[in-house]
Amino acid sequence: MLFRLLFGASACLLVAGVLAAPARATEGDFNIWTGQFATIPASDKVYVRLEAQERFTNDADRLGQLLLRSLLAYRLNDRVNIGMGYAYVFTDPVGPSELNEHRFYQELNVRLLQTRGGATLDSRTRLEQRTFEERDGTGWRLRQFVQLRVPISAHNKLVAYTEPFVDLNQTSVQRGGLSIWRNFAGVSIPLAKGIEVVPGYLNQHVFRDGEDRSDHTANVNLFMTF
Repeated sequence: MLFRLLFGASACLLVAGVLAAPARATEGDFNIWTGQFATIPASDKVYVRLEAQERFTNDADRLGQLLLRSLLAYRLNDRVNIGMGYAYVFTDPVGPSELNEHRFYQELNVRLLQTRGGATLDSRTRLEQRTFEERDGTGWRLRQFVQLRVPISAHNKLVAYTEPFVDLNQTSVQRGGLSIWRNFAGVSIPLAKGIEVVPGYLNQHVFRDGEDRSDHTANVNLFMTF
């Protein structure tokens, strides 16, 4: 019963995010985001994930953000794992000063569904503590990621996810409440055993006190599992 409730809630969140998040957009930007993700086993239960993300903003004319993130995780069973990690984020917006962010986080990953046909539905709940070299205070933020992968051919899968970001407090950097909502749709393309590239379209809707912003993003991620 609990599993069905979790699955239903996650599916509703995925649909609601894809349909509703961009509705308030009044200002837009075209971005190109690239990412490299490596998952390295340390034992049968423990693994490390390393990633780098480069985000080209302002009509993809400049590197607006660089993110370097690490995670140490433990598999409780074949469906659930928990982890904690650290991320360094360098943000270089047009106009405002540069920001150097140090982000600690904890996450819970749950496989909600896996069908005989190969479709999967996964959930990731991440709690972040955000500090900035240039600002005072610690921002607490909750992110709820839900991803669906469905086979569309012998080797490819449709990949779709939604992820709202909720600020749990107010600081000089974050406003409090729902701040960002990301929605993605793309296709997985295997390159070799344990290696795949996933290109697609990502919409990032940024909620602001004035006009909201909607970033239209060509997103290409490379995933490697060792």
